[in-house]
Amino acid sequence: SSHTSSMMVDSTLTQVGKNLNEAMRILGDGQGEQIRHEWILSLKCVIMLLFGVSSRLLNVGEQGHMALLGHSLAAYISVLDRERLRKLTTRILSDTTMWLCRLFRYENGSACFHDDDRDGLIKVCRLVINARYQEYASEGYTVLSSKQPIIYQSASCRPGLAQHLCTQLGLPLSSLCTVPCNTVFGSQHQMDVALLEKLIKEDKEAGKLPLLLIANAGTPGAGHTDKLGRLRDLCDQYSLWLHVEGWVTSAATRSDSMTLTPGQWLGLPAVTAVTLYRHEDPALSLAAGLTPSQPVDKLRALPLWLSLQHLGHSGVVQKFRHATSLVTSREGSVEGFCAGEKEVLDAFNRWLGEQLAQLVPTSGVDVVELEEEGTCVRFSPLVTAAVLGTQQEDVEDLVVKLMEVVPVMNSTLCLIQDFREQTHRHSPSLRYIEEHSWPGLGAVRYEPQADGMDEIRRKQELEKINTELLKKLQELDTDIIFSSGSDFGTEEDCIFVGMVTEDVDVCELVDTIAALGRDIVESGRLLENMTEVVRKGILEAELQLQKANEEKLIEEGMLRQLPLVGSVLNWFSPVQSSIKGRTFNLAAGSLDSTEVTYSTKAQAGKLSLQDAPTSSSKRLPGQRLFQRSGAGSDSISETSSIGQAEETTMERSITESSSIQPPISPAALETPSDTAGDVITEKIQGSFEQVPSQVEAEEPTKEMQPEGQEVKQSSR
Repeated sequence: SSHTSSMMVDSTLTQVGKNLNEAMRILGDGQGEQIRHEWILSLKCVIMLLFGVSSRLLNVGEQGHMALLGHSLAAYISVLDRERLRKLTTRILSDTTMWLCRLFRYENGSACFHDDDRDGLIKVCRLVINARYQEYASEGYTVLSSKQPIIYQSASCRPGLAQHLCTQLGLPLSSLCTVPCNTVFGSQHQMDVALLEKLIKEDKEAGKLPLLLIANAGTPGAGHTDKLGRLRDLCDQYSLWLHVEGWVTSAATRSDSMTLTPGQWLGLPAVTAVTLYRHEDPALSLAAGLTPSQPVDKLRALPLWLSLQHLGHSGVVQKFRHATSLVTSREGSVEGFCAGEKEVLDAFNRWLGEQLAQLVPTSGVDVVELEEEGTCVRFSPLVTAAVLGTQQEDVEDLVVKLMEVVPVMNSTLCLIQDFREQTHRHSPSLRYIEEHSWPGLGAVRYEPQADGMDEIRRKQELEKINTELLKKLQELDTDIIFSSGSDFGTEEDCIFVGMVTEDVDVCELVDTIAALGRDIVESGRLLENMTEVVRKGILEAELQLQKANEEKLIEEGMLRQLPLVGSVLNWFSPVQSSIKGRTFNLAAGSLDSTEVTYSTKAQAGKLSLQDAPTSSSKRLPGQRLFQRSGAGSDSISETSSIGQAEETTMERSITESSSIQPPISPAALETPSDTAGDVITEKIQGSFEQVPSQVEAEEPTKEMQPEGQEVKQSSR
């Protein structure tokens, strides 16, 4: 493994060296060769450490290597002499700003690079406050008391953004105004422009100063975009600064500022966020922190600068087009959705998102919580495709998996009520548990009657019974998943039934759960009484053996009990002993004679209620447990009924024919005793398993039957 790691390191260093040479060529620095040599020596130690953690860290692509190289080069460049550093950082900053403005068609813009994607909005707010309050630079926050600044945001903005803004700026939360989204007309995720205008007028009349509006060009949850054109006109009318967050559209280019996350869109690791803005006063921009005051701060743009150089304008556009092509509509239908309670639907959608993320991990789907819709599954290739390398094949695979999973969800939702009703049918022993957070058919608990049992003992019994019941259900030959649901809800000692298909027989499923639970309870009671049963059985066996010995003594006499005399008497006058053996039946708790066992050469037994079948239905070849037979179920049921009737009729006819015995033939008299005994044993055993009480009554008659008749009847 060390040899393989060494080969991987050498391969990685070769690629890094190639990218570093390209970076040095782009920088045009005469010290590039020395920097490259020192950098590779330092990087080799780092890579060896990283391989011990995860080799996936190095699988970032060529453009990713360029971004990572940018961070390391920034540290080396920062030690250059001041004049050389100033020229180099100014070029890097101006080039990156020009390329970004060209890519997003943001004319005459400036750029601010920041690690936290919220910092750009904070600096923009400082810029607007400095511009709208002339004495703010000298008087500070005291000038805000004359006219309280108001910042407007959409209700669909990312949570906590405006609160963080007020905290960093030292503004009270009363300076924040959340504008509701459309509720009657338009999208439920777009800001209500008419209501916004009304709020602005009310604030102006109250002596407040409308300062800034935060709009969305792609909401964090569902990607909805506000009516940026109308908002731009409204901001011009009331002198508000328009800031745009989210995924940039063509309408966002009319904003006063907008925050971009190119590293996320292009799959570039550790690349800063960028805020583009327009303002004519560089002094105010410097005071707000939008313009870096130190040359080293300008090096934040170096990783993005190298990556954009490597990709080129066409390469960046191609990545955006590829992400857009992944969201085009595909063939397929997932209709048939069944409505239900919102909490249940949230649980099912959360399960759907987790399943799709596991089945197609490169798709980048995730789960989001929306205020109105609840839990939703989000597919956002612009954010994830570049990082995960999502391709058209992944999207097609995602659609296929979606069409497979959604019908199962629909059928489960439709059968939840039936499962609840069937469970109530077995009440109070089987209890239905209301657990809306469980993505499945439902949850049940087997609760046997426990009169006179304290709460601690009762809880222990519930845990023991339901644990054993869950184990038995998991051993069944079925596609249904049974679990303890430990991660869902607060209920304990429950059995959670997972997703089911539409052909599941819910009645049979619930009946089986109840029957297995009943068997476990009865088996537990049998074990509890086993000690007492065995003790009584041993005492009874001792008494019967003592009685048998006394009868033997009376029957054979005292002389036969003496060692030597008894042997001589038994030689001259053998005695056939009538003492019978005894067998102890643990299930019945009784002593039985072994006479039947020796006569039939088989262990006798009684049919107990536990051994009785719980269902008379028969499955077809290949049919799974709890699965209905489908469209032909009625005909199959009728066929089964007819088959049972014919079988009953045949049994009756055989019984009647056996009562009319044919004449005894000489062949039958010459039949060897061993053969006849075997035949009789088979007949007795077969009838014993069905009607034990008729064995002794039928045995004399059966011995008189011919050999052929006996064999024929014993084979049934």
